[in-house]
Amino acid sequence: MKIVFMGTPDFAVPSLQKLFEEGYDVAAVVTQPDKQKGRGMKLSFSPVKEVALQKGVEILQPEKIKNNPEFLNRLKEINPDVIVVAAYGKILPEEVLTLPKYGCINVHASLLPKYRGAAPINWAIINGEKETGITTMLMDKGLDTGDMLIKKSIPILDKDDAETLHDKLSRLGAEVLIETLKALEKGTLIPVKQREEEASYSPILTKEMGHIDWNKTAEEIRNLIRGMKPWPGCYTFYGDKMLKIWKGEIVEYNGNEENGTVLKSKGDLIVKCGKDALKIVEIQQEGSKKMGIREYLIGHNIPEGTIFR
Repeated sequence: MKIVFMGTPDFAVPSLQKLFEEGYDVAAVVTQPDKQKGRGMKLSFSPVKEVALQKGVEILQPEKIKNNPEFLNRLKEINPDVIVVAAYGKILPEEVLTLPKYGCINVHASLLPKYRGAAPINWAIINGEKETGITTMLMDKGLDTGDMLIKKSIPILDKDDAETLHDKLSRLGAEVLIETLKALEKGTLIPVKQREEEASYSPILTKEMGHIDWNKTAEEIRNLIRGMKPWPGCYTFYGDKMLKIWKGEIVEYNGNEENGTVLKSKGDLIVKCGKDALKIVEIQQEGSKKMGIREYLIGHNIPEGTIFR
């Protein structure tokens, strides 16, 4: 089968690499335009473009794909049997969805219909889910609403955060994609409609979502910290200083202090929550580096009774 691959970030890289390893005919790769990054504002390629350059395949980087006759005509010239999409970053218009013989197949990082949308890995952790997975689906005009093809689940471990889970799911996504394409070639795929009543949405993350509300339970706060890593990160305020919290552990506690109160700051930093308390394990003060809590407390005095906001 002739394939056009559409993807942009690190998540999509294992899927693209697996297509090459399995000998598929990747006729072109579509990825987001190069962006200026860093202090020098140097042009930065997407991780998917880096792979495509190494493999010497045609690279398409349209600024927009809707109402773009030049891009559409090039796709028609290539005439792919299937378009594979993995975290491309733009919604595909109908003229692209209907172009390939076998349609467009998306590699989505959740067990659909749960967690449609932009940040399924993060929200599964934030909401305390015990498992997640990969779903391949036939794309339609909706946002992750197409018929499901193959699903594979993995547990969310207590030690997982969005960073580690992302890497596991990106590798699983590559495996499920190949399984899907092989079944497509054999004619054994059975598309299954999503049940709308079971659907949930995972909105894009914002920095404001990382502001810790100490009225929440220690478990909820710990899940938020895990789900917001590496971006945008969770934070609280100590006076006028912002403290980023990168790792925490739950401590059983039932005192009646105000939520956000520092209960202990010698050796450990423990903060009261709406239920139980959070032992902060890894911290970063604004303008400083990330530190283990004991290293941080050697150089910073936070009196017990201080209230984080």
